[in-house]
Amino acid sequence: MNQKEYNISVDLYADSIYRFVVKNLKDSEKSKDIIQDVFEKVWKKVENIEYKKIKSYLFTSAYHTMLDYIKKDKKMTSLEGNNFPEKGYTKEYSGLNEVLETALDRLPEIQKSVILLRDYEGYSYQEIGEITDLKEAQVKVYIYRARKALQKYLVSIENVI
Repeated sequence: MNQKEYNISVDLYADSIYRFVVKNLKDSEKSKDIIQDVFEKVWKKVENIEYKKIKSYLFTSAYHTMLDYIKKDKKMTSLEGNNFPEKGYTKEYSGLNEVLETALDRLPEIQKSVILLRDYEGYSYQEIGEITDLKEAQVKVYIYRARKALQKYLVSIENVI
């Protein structure tokens, strides 16, 4: 890959990678840092990466970098103690998007990631497997379980109202 192809890949994929990461982390600044790290890694290896595989490479790198940030953040949080903000329950309708976000947040990290890659970003099972280092069958199982959990959560009227 050359410099021109690198710049094209930044223009084409930065927004979709950002959406994927921010949906997982719910933190705009950390998401921007991850995207910056990903493109820095790509730039350092620009001569060794084939342009036709750049999209998969970028999402794979973003996924793994995001997991590293999550692990690092969990270690820092456990050292700082239990200073969690309390969430209050209200009986007011909060909007479908908020309900969906809450349902997604309840999923285990791997299920949330594969659902976002499949349903929000439109990747195939095979591509998701390449990004997450899972077999295609495992990807299908995680997506199935995530959809079942989402369905169970969203069917409950108490969660929607």
